[in-house]
Amino acid sequence: MLHKIDLDKYIDYIDILYFYSMNEIKNKVKESGLIQLDLADVKPRIEIVGIDISSVLWQGLILKEKEFRNWVKDHDWNTYHGKAVFVHCSADAIIPTWAYMLIASNLSGIAHEWIIGSKEELIKSLIVSNVKKIDTTSMKDGRVIIKGCSDIPYPDFAMVELMKCIQPVVKSIMYGEPCSTVPVFKRK
Repeated sequence: MLHKIDLDKYIDYIDILYFYSMNEIKNKVKESGLIQLDLADVKPRIEIVGIDISSVLWQGLILKEKEFRNWVKDHDWNTYHGKAVFVHCSADAIIPTWAYMLIASNLSGIAHEWIIGSKEELIKSLIVSNVKKIDTTSMKDGRVIIKGCSDIPYPDFAMVELMKCIQPVVKSIMYGEPCSTVPVFKRK
């Protein structure tokens, strides 16, 4: 069965195809030479766990060496394999330095990273570590836009660390999206 074709519609369709084949859609942001960095790229992506040694304290106040050493010896350190660990004491107790050293020696070679301190300090340390991994050679004398809309913890801290890393090599830094940026730095 043959269908009657509306010649005018067919010609319009051909004109549209010709227009798009001759005028391809251009990505003006890409052509502008702007370098886009996403703050989410420095977000820690590793599992974070904590060790609270207050549970090992005698009456929640005092660390007894023999009991502590037994806990260290019997503890399953492999549960921290490949994780980021923060070691802290939630009790208001004085913990001798050697106790933290014993824990650190057992985490060595197992945990990806560990600190003696808070979860916040660990996250910030991981952010700094991720920022330091950024290769800035391709940014030399470039114009950089930092996209800041992400769910990264401590975004102000991450932004400043990113600035410290790239500012010595770039020509300018802007914050936001390519369609709406806020100038932050321009080399004179």
